[in-house]
Amino acid sequence: MIKINRSGLFVTLDKSQQAKMVYKNLLNGEIFTLFYNSLPKDDRSSPTLSQRPDNVLTLKKNDAATEYKYIFDAKYRINPAYEGKPYFERYRMPGPEEDDINTMHRYRDAIVYSEGQGKEYERSMFGAYVLFPYHDEERFQQHKFYKSVELINIGAFPFLPNSTSLMEKFLDEIIMDSPEKAYERTTRPRGTKEYYGNKLSGKNVLVGALSKRPQLEAALEHGFYHTPLRNITNHKVLTRLEYVALYQSIRLFGADEAGISWYGRVKDWKVVPRSAITAIPSSRGATDELYVVFEVFEWVKRERAIVPAGHGIYRILYTTDYMLNRAKEVSELRLETEEELRDWREKRRAGKVKVTLDREHLDLGSAVLGIGVTSSD
Repeated sequence: MIKINRSGLFVTLDKSQQAKMVYKNLLNGEIFTLFYNSLPKDDRSSPTLSQRPDNVLTLKKNDAATEYKYIFDAKYRINPAYEGKPYFERYRMPGPEEDDINTMHRYRDAIVYSEGQGKEYERSMFGAYVLFPYHDEERFQQHKFYKSVELINIGAFPFLPNSTSLMEKFLDEIIMDSPEKAYERTTRPRGTKEYYGNKLSGKNVLVGALSKRPQLEAALEHGFYHTPLRNITNHKVLTRLEYVALYQSIRLFGADEAGISWYGRVKDWKVVPRSAITAIPSSRGATDELYVVFEVFEWVKRERAIVPAGHGIYRILYTTDYMLNRAKEVSELRLETEEELRDWREKRRAGKVKVTLDREHLDLGSAVLGIGVTSSD
């Protein structure tokens, strides 16, 4: 690692796969890794030509399977921007060479990820930035290659021993980004918003309140959930439901057992008279009232229940499996818009989130009044 020649003493950095440093964010336990002159082992430089950027920062965020990767490439040259220009252009701002910015575009597009032989390739770098020798950080904030970082996540940062504040600010931002914010920083293909909007707009989970304690025992034993058909005002929703979850109220189960602990994937559903449901007798006696019976493959118990925290479900509530897997309090299941979800995820990273609704019961309310941070977990 250390070599001596006639010119003096030199430190030669290892360029092998092990040239990396691993860090832990003490605020949330997330891991981030800095690779020097090497790529994470899962990345393939390119099916065409080899690519080897100077530094790759990999962020592993909670509640996300994707690793978010960013390229920081040191270029020891500067474009003074006024050499050979007419007099009125001589005060244009210095910046990186345009060829170096073009290299960042190439890096981001050329370095790809594939799970294995025959799998399709995915672009794995979310951003690429030139680090160049310039001292006036305040002035550089007006440069197009600094503004382009926010627009398309490709650009440049001044980087000298006493000029690192813009770089530090940006590192703080991407380390504390939620997975959604990190994804939204990158430039997506045209039509992505419409594509995913159609994919995620449908609510595929029914959360049903239990009317009495024995209903939980019968549901778990026989693998089903039933609710009066009148509770489902839009019958088309039945065709897109994929999961059913059970809500246990504080009134019936007490504070220790209340919340959502059990869910299952829908195997089949049917509409039958209440008298046909023999696994649990009707408290009103056999009746001809129509009920929907959901049969599940198996009930799965969550590691941690979604707790009421001041809110509940009166009859049924529709949500998505995305929210069911991530919510900690039942009120979070009412978050629906892209703006609400983004606000919620960003604030959750700063501490415990409290969602306030206009009614105690989620399915009887009509509006989310606020999303705030109460305290850290």
